[in-house]
Amino acid sequence: MTRILGIDPGSRATGYGVIDERANGAVLVACGCIRTDTETFPDRLKQIYDGVFRVVQDYAPHELAIEQVFMHKNADSALKLGQARGSAICGALAGGLPVFEYAARQVKQALVGKGSADKVQVQHMVRILLNMSGALQADAADALGVALCHLHTQQTLRRIQGAGRSAAGGRL
Repeated sequence: MTRILGIDPGSRATGYGVIDERANGAVLVACGCIRTDTETFPDRLKQIYDGVFRVVQDYAPHELAIEQVFMHKNADSALKLGQARGSAICGALAGGLPVFEYAARQVKQALVGKGSADKVQVQHMVRILLNMSGALQADAADALGVALCHLHTQQTLRRIQGAGRSAAGGRL
């Protein structure tokens, strides 16, 4: 069983989602948001680091999947988002996790089937894939989407490797 921590980075709210891989699909372990409550940006980065590190300690995931930064219209916003992302990655690395990165389009493609899907479609598929009912915070849903994308990607890679071994008589 693999436990995956998904992160949707943000400087005010960083979403997280923890899922377990099971034979019958993914199972929700926990999700939520790390909210920063200070005005100084360096202090917010510290809160993100501490929050991710605490999630790693509390839930003991095996891997981190995080969304890559994409260029916003505002370069300053993209820079702050990149720094928040870096803080989250450092928090996971301090907990010993390997890091896997996915573009937003990859996540949407893996969950909805098209890279241009909107947030509502992603949230809907996260609820279906994790057999959830009720409301789900947008940042937490996005983080769970990243975790599910990673799970599906890893499962596909294992199937490809298994098929390669079979075709090569057990050797790659």
